[in-house]
Amino acid sequence: MSLDHLWAGWRASYVESTGAAAPIEGECVFCASLASPASDEDRHVVWSSEAMVAMLNAYPYSSGHLLVMPRRHVRELEDLTGDEAMALWQAVHRSAAALKAAYQPEGLNLGVNLGRAAGAGIPAHLHVHVVPRWIGDTNFMTTAAGVRVLPEALAVTWQRVRAAWV
Repeated sequence: MSLDHLWAGWRASYVESTGAAAPIEGECVFCASLASPASDEDRHVVWSSEAMVAMLNAYPYSSGHLLVMPRRHVRELEDLTGDEAMALWQAVHRSAAALKAAYQPEGLNLGVNLGRAAGAGIPAHLHVHVVPRWIGDTNFMTTAAGVRVLPEALAVTWQRVRAAWV
């Protein structure tokens, strides 16, 4: 027998809350979240500046999985201004430091998927993945069931990363 789903009851409140605030068809999910009057905690924004934002990935590969992005709706890396490109890298730099302080990972994955063919789940808004990793952090669940096991709720992750932000 093959399992397609892993029950994670703690995710129910997140799933229910996103339905009411779902963006209009064709609207950028990131822009909709950033325009929302909800609190940073409710939007999972751990840090922001005038030009950049770091927020938790709603569907993380591991606890602490951050998405770093420009506030401005930009699709392509080359569409960033020089100042935005520098600010993006500085935000990635700060994200790495915060994740190291909060989780003491043995490594980090940094990734940018430009376009659907490159694996971008949301290709319309440029974002950088910053993912803490540990030796052996992938296990039989990913192989056998096609699921990931996360040890903590997004609200706990938000508190840890926000507290560790440098």
